Order: sequence, then structure tokens, then C-alpha cells
Amino acid sequence: MPSADWSLHPQLADDTLAIGDLALSRVLLSKDANYPWLVLVPRRAGAVEIIDLEEAEQAQLMTEIARVSRALKEVTGCHKLNVAALGNAVPQLHVHFIARHTTDAAWPRPIWGTAPPRAYDPREVEKFIGALRARIGLD
Repeated sequence: MPSADWSLHPQLADDTLAIGDLALSRVLLSKDANYPWLVLVPRRAGAVEIIDLEEAEQAQLMTEIARVSRALKEVTGCHKLNVAALGNAVPQLHVHFIARHTTDAAWPRPIWGTAPPRAYDPREVEKFIGALRARIGLD
């Protein structure tokens, strides 16, 4: 169950599209089409670090991280999957999942600041979200 007083950080809300909710976390898609990029946000008010979650919630988060990772890798066929909880710019606890290909603009470097964000084609993003929802089990 989400915290009653939980809300999504405004920066995450601006930068992403909602895909759906798992038991603990909201699954989001970055609006930057340069990289297949998901974000998982535990719906717990005040959580900044993974250690801010109860032990059972930490275990649930790891289960959801594995589930989202598998789905993104299967849908994109990526060469490498980058998974990280950074939170330097947005303090709300969130985990990034970035599907990397050896042909992407930043390979093998980090993606931040490499290429200007590119918007998704509306039909492309709907198809991508549908495939992700099916693989994650959100349908």
C-alpha cells in the first residue's frame, strides 16, 4: 500500500510518463527517447535512500527492480542495462533503469549531458509502453 501522504516529485512528474503501479513502486518512462529509460519510485513519503524503507519494503523494492530490469532488457534487446539510485538532483528515492546499446549517442559513457533530449513519437511511445506493461505484468 502506498503512503497516504506520498506524492511524486514535480521534476519526476515533468520528465516522465506513468506506466503503472507495482505493489510498492510507481513505474515511469523518461520522456527522452534517446535512451529506453525507466524510473521506479517507491510510494513512501519522505524516502530519500533505500535504507529509509522498512526491511520488507527493501526486499519488495529489490523484487520490483529485478522485474522491471528483466522487462526492459527483454523489450529493448539492449547490450547493457544500467540500474542506479542516484538522487543527486531529485531527492525523492527513485531507481533509474537505462537500456544501453553500443550504438547509442553516449556509449560507453554516462548518458547525462551527452545529447539533447528527444521526444518520443506518440505512436512509438504507446507501443513501447504497451510492451513494457505486458512484460512487467501491469495489464
